Amino acid sequence: HWLPLFFDQLQNLVDVVAPSAVVFEEQSPEALEARFETIADFYAARTEASNLPKGSELPYRALPTQMLYLDAAGLNTALEATNVWQLSSFVLPSQPDLPILNNGIRPHPDFAEDRNDPDKSLPMAVAARAKEAWDEEAKLQVLLSASSFGALQRLNRLWAEMHGGVEPNEIRRLDELTSKPSQSVAGAITPLSRSFQLGTRLLVITAEDVFGQRAIRSRRKKKADDFLREVSSLKSGDLVVHIDHGIGQYDGLVSIDINAAAHDVLQILYYGGDKLFVPVENIDVLSRFGDASEGIVLDRLGGASWQGRKSKAKDRITVIAIELMRMAAARKLRTAEKLVVSEAVLEDFASIFPFTETDDQLAAIDDVVEDLGAGRPMDRLVCGDVGFGKTEVAIRAAFVAVASGKQAAVVVPTTLLARQHFASFESRMRQVGIEVRQFSRLVPAGQLAKNKQDLIEGKVDLAIGTHALLSESIEFKDLGLLIIDEEQRFGVKQKERLKKIRETVHVLTLTATPIPRTLQLALTGVKDLSLIGTPPVDRLAVRTFIMPWDSVVLRDGLMREHFRGGQSFVVCPRVRDLADMKERLANVVPELRVAVAHGQMSPQVLEDTMNAFYDKQFDVLLSTNIIESGIDMPSVNTMIIHRADMFGLSALYQLRGRVGRSKLRAYAYLTIDPRKPMTAYAQRRLDVMKTLDSLGAGFNLASHDMDIRGAGNLVGEEQSGHIREVGVELYQQMLEEAVTSLSSEIAADESQDWAPQLNVGLAVYIPEDYVSEIDVRLSLYRRAGALDTRREIAEFGQELEDRFGRMPQPLENLLYTLSLKLLAKRANVEKLDVGPKGVVVKFKDDQFTNVPALLNWIEKNKKIITHRADQRLVYKRKLETEDEKRVGVERLIKNLVKMAEAKK
Repeated sequence: HWLPLFFDQLQNLVDVVAPSAVVFEEQSPEALEARFETIADFYAARTEASNLPKGSELPYRALPTQMLYLDAAGLNTALEATNVWQLSSFVLPSQPDLPILNNGIRPHPDFAEDRNDPDKSLPMAVAARAKEAWDEEAKLQVLLSASSFGALQRLNRLWAEMHGGVEPNEIRRLDELTSKPSQSVAGAITPLSRSFQLGTRLLVITAEDVFGQRAIRSRRKKKADDFLREVSSLKSGDLVVHIDHGIGQYDGLVSIDINAAAHDVLQILYYGGDKLFVPVENIDVLSRFGDASEGIVLDRLGGASWQGRKSKAKDRITVIAIELMRMAAARKLRTAEKLVVSEAVLEDFASIFPFTETDDQLAAIDDVVEDLGAGRPMDRLVCGDVGFGKTEVAIRAAFVAVASGKQAAVVVPTTLLARQHFASFESRMRQVGIEVRQFSRLVPAGQLAKNKQDLIEGKVDLAIGTHALLSESIEFKDLGLLIIDEEQRFGVKQKERLKKIRETVHVLTLTATPIPRTLQLALTGVKDLSLIGTPPVDRLAVRTFIMPWDSVVLRDGLMREHFRGGQSFVVCPRVRDLADMKERLANVVPELRVAVAHGQMSPQVLEDTMNAFYDKQFDVLLSTNIIESGIDMPSVNTMIIHRADMFGLSALYQLRGRVGRSKLRAYAYLTIDPRKPMTAYAQRRLDVMKTLDSLGAGFNLASHDMDIRGAGNLVGEEQSGHIREVGVELYQQMLEEAVTSLSSEIAADESQDWAPQLNVGLAVYIPEDYVSEIDVRLSLYRRAGALDTRREIAEFGQELEDRFGRMPQPLENLLYTLSLKLLAKRANVEKLDVGPKGVVVKFKDDQFTNVPALLNWIEKNKKIITHRADQRLVYKRKLETEDEKRVGVERLIKNLVKMAEAKK
């Protein structure tokens, strides 16, 4: 729509700006031709109108088009003194009448064939093709382009491998390239995604074409079973649990010399002041104890108390795991009708969705569709942050159920959320002929009675309402799917009713902040879990401030929102606070119109108030936490929560999620009363809210909630004592291992619960000048310690280069050591030390899995390998340089792995 205006004003643009070059995008020629046709059509129409009989009304007299617009000749004249570039994916035909269509543009290089051919080395093929194109053109300059510093460095190194080892220099401006001599090459960080060539002047090669398409914002895919590690950023003084030595106190990240090489280690204090140094590559042997640290006594390093407590906790956890598995097995034995629709039908319905689904959304939808067609009752938890698209998952599930001939129901905790969901579902379902009705106190009594009767008769396909839908008075003709939004908001009676329903129908639970018990059931596999951790495109995190009530600051926030055309929420913890707050607002922002809403209002008044606020008749909505769940108003991007210390952690997070649901930056002010002291729990809740300032933090909040409140009654007995014995992370890990071993009927393998100690004599650390923030370095160490495969290690290295640039040698040594750890564990190598005369290897429990092969190997290489009386293996080879150490140690361990895994 902007191209016609641009073409019409191009003469003025050229006259005023006098650009040295003009670049036309790919569809410019077609748009320009269409514009000329439109101008001609309008002129012809007006000319015909001027021939009407006398007395007829004429809008205006038609003027010759050249008096108003540039024609092709005028455009050529305007561009005569300007370099004109035309971008195109294809070779353009020669059209001499329009010079912008005749600049010798070549198609961009297409590397798809090379990428898809497993027998080809893509980097070599790309570099060879680029070199061939470079050699063909005497004056061609090459620009290597990438969207990040790390990707550009990889592209530069690839070019250097093909051209004598000299890497291109990075440039920041295009004229830096054009000022260089012909046949020069440079690299630049640009948002370009496709490669192209401009005449005989410039060849642009992009990293995306070379290495394949990648997301602009790289995200590490979250696993449901390691989220506790992600949120457990350690601070000095935190309690930690070492798998072998028990509870200690983290005392910071320090660097020590190991075999004359610098090595980052975590310093852990134990009873009596004893210290334990844990190498960063073995950080996975540590877990966080939890928030409840009062009264905890540190273990004695090397004492027997820890092993006894861990053994007792393991026995009790096994009993819990058996009961959990019984519950899971009983659920799998039940049968339910398969709800299946064809893929084409589902795709047609999905095409109505006006947005692009995120990868996590698509994965959750696939999980739900698969569960509905599995022939057993679905019990899936979809956990996603506020505004991340859980509702769309529910809409697709409801469509599958109804299209399969069943009824579906959506149960929500509040009337406002029922109203919101009814509007969302009904607008989508109406287009495919599905009847949707609302069941809440906002529905008039007569209409509600009719809805109930139609539900019994099967005239209603989808029912949406509050907990009233769970009452005994509501009957369905053939209910197949129940969708529960924010189950933690329901009472005990409703939850008991839900337990009975789960036995016969498919159940889908949606939440941003699952209660600890639900979360733990999902993590242990009793309840299926889908995570939506990817935010919508252009979503910004809500900026949060915790402060005493300050009229100046809050007036500024409310007025700023007003001046940018938005609206605001002001939330109070109690209904009786609303009158006082309305008076305050009248004094602070008398210019703004304030509406009041709370749950004690009559249904009609509440409905009218919300409709008026939706229609922007008010600037501020003053309410209780009735707006907590599900209210979706993109125009509201400022929130004030009065007496935030009186709200629970989940409620605070949900309330903050009501703002920031568009592309605008949102602000949340959590106010406190400094005259009234807060409880310790309230202070901790607000401290957690400070840290949860990133998108997708709702799942992390649940783990903090589990720390503060405990995991609850999983199978009818208190679990807090067990967690207190070993810490929240280790407890969760032990429970998962017990459930896994029972479900697979394999005894838990305690031998895997260890980490090799590898002293290779290499500097292993993340330099401060590479990553300056110690919290970030520690977070990276935690992530590195959780890597399980060589592929994950390679992807982690690639991410580091994208974020921070080319890796320094000590960091490359860290990744090398992590890879070596994986091999060492397969070979049962517990400890390895590199000295001036060779390598000493100790096997775990002095055992090797294939002793005959090992003895035969020692005999064949007895000049350089010996087996000592203390069961150590000695490899007599001087490894002096770092390269010799890396190559020699890796070759040794690979030989041990080969023997250990060979068939006896």
